[in-house]
Parts: sequence; C-alpha cells; structure tokens
Amino acid sequence: MPDETQIDEFARLFTRFLERMQQAAPRMSRESLRARLHAHLGVEPEEVPVVSSQFPSYDLPNVQRAIEAWFDSFEVLGLAGPNRGHHSLGELLELAEYDRFGIGAVDYQRVQLDVDEEVDCVAFGFYLGVQGEDRFVALLRAANPQYGRASVDLEILAVARSAGDRFLGALPELIKQHNVFRGKVVSFEGHEFGQGVGPFRLHPRPGVTRTDVVLPDGVLERIEREVVGIAEHREKLLAAGQHLRRGVLLYGPPGTGKTHTIRYVLSQLPAFTVVLLAGTSIHFISQACALARMLQPALVVLEDCDLVAEARDYSRGAENPLLFQVLNEMDGLAQDADVAFLLTTNRADLLEPALMQRPGRVDMAVEVPLPDADGRARLLRLYGPGLDLPSEVVDEIVDQTEGTTASFMKELVRRTVLLAAEADETPGADHLRAAVAELLSSRDTLTRRLLGAADGGTAGEPPSAGPMPGLAAPGSAGFAPRPGPMPGVYKGIIG
Repeated sequence: MPDETQIDEFARLFTRFLERMQQAAPRMSRESLRARLHAHLGVEPEEVPVVSSQFPSYDLPNVQRAIEAWFDSFEVLGLAGPNRGHHSLGELLELAEYDRFGIGAVDYQRVQLDVDEEVDCVAFGFYLGVQGEDRFVALLRAANPQYGRASVDLEILAVARSAGDRFLGALPELIKQHNVFRGKVVSFEGHEFGQGVGPFRLHPRPGVTRTDVVLPDGVLERIEREVVGIAEHREKLLAAGQHLRRGVLLYGPPGTGKTHTIRYVLSQLPAFTVVLLAGTSIHFISQACALARMLQPALVVLEDCDLVAEARDYSRGAENPLLFQVLNEMDGLAQDADVAFLLTTNRADLLEPALMQRPGRVDMAVEVPLPDADGRARLLRLYGPGLDLPSEVVDEIVDQTEGTTASFMKELVRRTVLLAAEADETPGADHLRAAVAELLSSRDTLTRRLLGAADGGTAGEPPSAGPMPGLAAPGSAGFAPRPGPMPGVYKGIIG
C-alpha cells in the first residue's frame, strides 16, 4: 500500500501535469467572448447580475421580435466552442476565461410564419444591445426537446439589476404587439421527443361561401349570430354588460357537414386568430386558450370532443375527463374576452353528462342533421355543377339516397365522374345511376358507414336511416359504440 508521502507526491505531479497541459493547449485564435462582452458593458461581465425567463417553444420568433423592438440598436454574435449549448450564461463566462469559447457564427432555426413563409430565427446567439442609457447582453436559445430543453430560454446581463428586470417586464407586451401568429390559422401538435407542444402548423384560411353550405333553414343563421354576430356587435354588448366569450356545440352524425360549416365560419372571420385542436391534441387546451387570450379576437376549434369525454388526464394527479379540463379552461377566460369556442361531436350522448356537470361553458348546441330531400338535391347540384341532369333524374337519386350524408353525396358525384372518365364519356344520368347503385349495394355497406350514411340498403333500395345518435346516456337504450376517427388523427378543418 502506498504511504501518505507517495500519495502527496502523486497529487503534486498530477497537478503539475494538468497545469502544463493547460499551458500547452493552443489558444483559440477567435476573438474572446469575455473581452467582447466587457467592451460592450464597460464592466467585468462576471460582476453583472443575470436575470432570466422562459417562453413556450413556439414563441421563438415572437421573443426575437420583442427583443429587437426593445433595443434602440443591437448586434448579434455567435459562439464557437464545444458543448456551448449545455452551459448557462454564467458557466459560459467562466469557461471563456480559459479561452474555451470565442466569437463565432450565430445558430439559426428556420420557423414557419405562414403557409408559404418561413424565417430564420436566432437559435443560439448573443444580442449586444443598447436601450437609452443602458447596455445589455441577452443570450437567446431556442427550445431543444431532444436534449430536454422544452422552452425558449432568455438570459440577460445588465449592469443594473433594475434594468434587467425592466427589460423582462416589457417583453410580454412586446410579444403580444409583434406576434407573428395574429390573424393566422394554426394547429397545436406534439413533438417527437416526448411531452409538450411542438412547432405550429399553419394552414390557409378557407374560402367557403354561404352558398357552399347546405343546411336546413335557420341552422346556419343561428351559428352566424352566435359566433360572427357577437364579433360584429362587440362594443354594444360590452356597453350593455354582456360577455363576449361564447361556446357553440355542433352535433350530429358523421358526414353531415359540421367541419364544412366551421370552414365557412373561418372564412367569415378573416381577422380572427384560429387555433385548431383535434383528438389528443386537446391536451394542449391550456396553451391554446393562452394564445387565444393574447391574440383575441380568436376562435378555438375543438373537433370530435366525444373522443376525450371519457379519456382521463393524469398529468396533475387528477383523474378527470379531459373534457372537464377543456370546459374549465373555457370558463377561466375573462367575460370581455372576445374568444369563441366551436366544438363538434358525433356523439352528443357522451358529451351531455360532462356539459351538465360544467354548465354555462357552452351557450348553444346546434344539431347538424342528415340532409332532407331538398338538401340532398342542393348537395347534388353543389358538388356536381358539371352534371347536366334533368330534374326527374335528380328527384330519382334523391329518393334513393334517403338517410345518406353530405359526404355520401360528395363521393357519389366523384364516383360518377370517375365512371364517365373510365368510359371516356361525358358524365351524365347513366353514370350517376351506376354510381348510386354501386354505393348502395351490399358490398359497399362499410363504405356507406365510413361516409356517415346509415346501414342497410341494396341497389335500388334506400338504406334505412336508423336513429341518429341522440342524447342517451351510456348504458341506456340507443347507446352505441363510438364512431369517428381514432384519437390523435387530425381530420382537418383545412383541406
């Protein structure tokens, strides 16, 4: 066993070895980070207090715009050196003392700002800025979920702590003023590295006109009054002490036009910020409400809410249906918040118990029923304007398609055109009759169900419409297995 003298000698030699290695290491040829920050601040950067804040991952372009709006003038520097992304600003300054880091290129991240617009945002860079008499250094980093950083991080050096606090205090309002998502149609989605919100998807705003929407008389007018009308008469309602926050539930069988109706509403509100949630993305309801609150007037669309009526949220140790969280977030908005919620469901019977336990969140429920005979005739003409059909043929097809949906009529016209194309002929009555016979045949029973039409029916016979899902409670007569898309599959308001 070595004695104490040998251990001390080994420690002395090893220490000298480390010192020699440090002295022998080639010094970085780049400009010193520490020297550059010292020149900008006028004091030793290690002596300056650091204040910091975090922002949602999707807010990178908004934080960058806010920073650049705050400064009277600024320049952006990058950093060269190994593992720079894993150190705090204080650690970077300490390591810079040994020339571990020097001035280098700025890291950028390309971010989508609109359907056909992208911008390069600072993903890792130092802002050397001036605001009035104060000088700042701000280190901005993008989120990096792959390595456990789920937020946009901002660390600020300011000679006076009060100046740094003033900078951070001004950012929320600047982010609101310069927000790139205002007036856009966005959908919240998760990222591939675990929990949390990933990048937004931005969508084109639909261009659906009123003539494109086929609903029974009075149905569309009710929706327009509740969603669009409140937006148009905002000031009068507030002056009368009425709240602007509203929730509208569209319910009915699949394929009857609920999603299409929402596309029309979006078309009528071009100035509204729209947030789309569907399936398991409803987990992000808190973030969606926060964005809507910031960027109002806003519309939050929650498709297929029945899919979360029984799903449990364990994120906070609770065991409540996710729908309760949705309704509570709706109730948490201020009375004067110009935010509308549009919910859709194929299963009102699943939603009703939750809505009864959380009353007042949804102001109006509107049934979007199966189209009647007049509606089916209008749909046939809407989807097949190129079909030159005599009125007696339209009446014949309408009689055969009782109990079918708008989606069924749309597919019927498409199949008619396809049959005509295969025969190299102009689409006409014979092709339409062949298409309806095919869709109503027994071999297309599942196809009809996928299109929302009722079961039953063979060629030449109308399918049985059957009862529409009503408001029956689970376990009671009329309760059926839940139809619709699987959770997490975005049906898509757009496209």
